[in-house]
Amino acid sequence: VQLQASGGGLVQAGGSLRLSCAASGRTGTSYVMGWFRQAPGKEREFVAGIRWRSADTAYADSVKGRFTISRDNAKNMVFLQMNSLKPEDTAVYYCAFNPDGMSMIATRFKYWGQGTLVTVSS
Repeated sequence: VQLQASGGGLVQAGGSLRLSCAASGRTGTSYVMGWFRQAPGKEREFVAGIRWRSADTAYADSVKGRFTISRDNAKNMVFLQMNSLKPEDTAVYYCAFNPDGMSMIATRFKYWGQGTLVTVSS
């Protein structure tokens, strides 16, 4: 499975960005796509996840109500709509693939995209 993330950039606090991730290869149908982020000097943390078959979602408390994860089955893509961005959202964002099910643990995700930088200025 190959993942290609895009959509990062520089935005002012309160603004919005939409990240995209295209998945290719043998994905099957019973998997979870997730977004993680890693700020400088910090551990990689879970942001949001979506079950491909059911579209059930999960979010980190820090982004609930501001971020929305969604998917496009036909295009094998997952999106992260980020609204009301804060400077503390600044990080490299990674999309990731978990063949086994919903998890917020990075080590459960088997494949990773290359990361896209999101910078939120105050």
